[in-house]
Amino acid sequence: MKLKTLGSTGWQVSELSFGCMSLEKNTPAECAYLIEKAVAAGINFFDTADLYEKGANEEKAGAALKQIRKKIFIATKVGNEWRPDGSGWNWNPRKEYILTSVEKSLQRLQTDYIDLYQLHGGTIEDNIDETIEAFELLKQQGKIRHYGISSIRPNVIREYVKRSSIASVMLQYSLLDRRPEETVLSLLKENNKGVLVRGALAQGLLIDKPAKEYLGYSQKEVRQLQEAIRAFSNYTPQQLTLQYVLQNPAVTSVVAGIRTNEQLEELLAALKPVVTTVSEQLSACLKPLQYTQHRE
Repeated sequence: MKLKTLGSTGWQVSELSFGCMSLEKNTPAECAYLIEKAVAAGINFFDTADLYEKGANEEKAGAALKQIRKKIFIATKVGNEWRPDGSGWNWNPRKEYILTSVEKSLQRLQTDYIDLYQLHGGTIEDNIDETIEAFELLKQQGKIRHYGISSIRPNVIREYVKRSSIASVMLQYSLLDRRPEETVLSLLKENNKGVLVRGALAQGLLIDKPAKEYLGYSQKEVRQLQEAIRAFSNYTPQQLTLQYVLQNPAVTSVVAGIRTNEQLEELLAALKPVVTTVSEQLSACLKPLQYTQHRE
């Protein structure tokens, strides 16, 4: 498993990370089995959030990772507060809420510290300085090692790069969502911030799901890219889509949801390199989209 340094942290993390959100329907035993196999294959970065399964996802991950805690990196997220009646959640990036939430996440994860604590969203209207203050305090207290944000909003990302010591940004990026290529990826690379990619398979549209409208692309355009991917029969769709993202020098790791052993095996096999010219041909199939909101 190839390792890459996560921003300025000095951490060496696997280029394929385990997205625990997909474990929602798995039993604790199934979770433990999959995570054990992932670690044996070289995956050392595991991502979850307090939002997933109302905290139960953190509990599953924590139980499965407890015995190998010192060998792996745990990332979780904060900022979405479940309503008392469980009907949904509200956005809450306030300092008090973050400081309270981290204690619950630590308990569920069965750990004394979180390697990467991420703000699970963010808007330009937030009191960003207050949010940063909370994360910095948690670093001083040793409850987290580093912090980052999970966001696709260019204006929010710019503010955190400018005003904080974030280690990373998690964002959506794929052959069907190349919006980060306009300015965000270069900004993060220039400022030595790690990039964690989610959505690299575009909800399965780049693998085996029927074509449909996606972001600003029509069903016809999505099908056009699907056909181009299938034309390279000496590569798997997973390989082509993952390698397109990983070939970008700004990208540190792809966070992929893994629910079954078959998915794990397919993703591990997809880590074999792809000729750069193939990726270039795929990228030329569709005109890249640009962010239309949250630019300024």
